[in-house]
Amino acid sequence: MIASIAQGLLIPFAGTSLGSACVFFLRKTLNKQIQRALTGFAAGVMVAASIWSLLLPALEQSESMGKLSFIPAVVGFWVGIFFLLFLDHVTPHLHLNSKESEGPKKNFSRTTKMLLAVTIHNIPEGMAVGVVYAGWISGDSNITLMSALILSLGIAIQNFPEGAIISMPLRGEGMSRTKSFLMGVLSGAVEPVAGVLTILAAGIIVPVLPYLLSFAAGAMLYVVVEELIPEMSEGSHSNIGTVLFAVGFSVMMILDVALG
Repeated sequence: MIASIAQGLLIPFAGTSLGSACVFFLRKTLNKQIQRALTGFAAGVMVAASIWSLLLPALEQSESMGKLSFIPAVVGFWVGIFFLLFLDHVTPHLHLNSKESEGPKKNFSRTTKMLLAVTIHNIPEGMAVGVVYAGWISGDSNITLMSALILSLGIAIQNFPEGAIISMPLRGEGMSRTKSFLMGVLSGAVEPVAGVLTILAAGIIVPVLPYLLSFAAGAMLYVVVEELIPEMSEGSHSNIGTVLFAVGFSVMMILDVALG
C-alpha cells in the first residue's frame, strides 16, 4: 500500500520535472501559440479531473444524506475557492505574461514571484491526488486504486507542458538552463508534500473525505479560471487554447471513465 501511495504522489511530480527538462532542448522562449495550446490543454485536464475524479465521488459518498447530499460538495468546493483566494492575497506572485505582481508588495525578484505563482497553482493538484488516495485507503467503494492512479497520470500529463511553461520563461529571463530546470522541479515538489498532508488529514477525520474531495476541486477550478483561461485566451488567434482545452478535457474524461 505504501509503495502504491508513494508512486501515485510522485507521478505528477515526475511530469513537472520532465517538462522542466525541455529547457535543455528548446530555445529560450516558447512560441506564443504553443504556450496557449499547452495552457489550454492543462486547463482542460484540470476541469475534467475536478468533475470526474473529485466532485462526482464527493456526491456519491454523500448519497446517504438524500436530497441534502449536495451539502458536502458545495461546502468543500467553496472552502477550496476561498483557500486559493487567500493564498493569492497573502503570497507575492507574478503570473506568466503579466507585468504587475499580485499579493503583498515584497522586494522579491521577478523570477521568484513567477515561481511562487506556479507553486500556488500546484498545491491543489497535490491535494487532489492525496485526497483520492486517502479515499482508496479508507476502503471507499467509489474510489479504487486504478481511479487514483488515473488521476495521478492525468495530472502528470498536464504537468508536463506546465513544467516547460515554467522553466522556459525563467530561461528567457536570463537564468541558466540548469537553474531554470531546478526551479521548475522545485515548483512541482509542493505537490507530493500537499498530497501527504491531505492523506494525513483525511486519516484523522474519515467522514470529512467528501469535503476534501470537493475542496480540491474548488481549488483546482479557481486556478483554471483565475490563471489558465486568461493565459490561453490572451492576444489574437486564442482559439488554439480553446481547442486544446477540449482535447485535454476529453483525454482526462476518457482516462477516468474508461479506465477508472
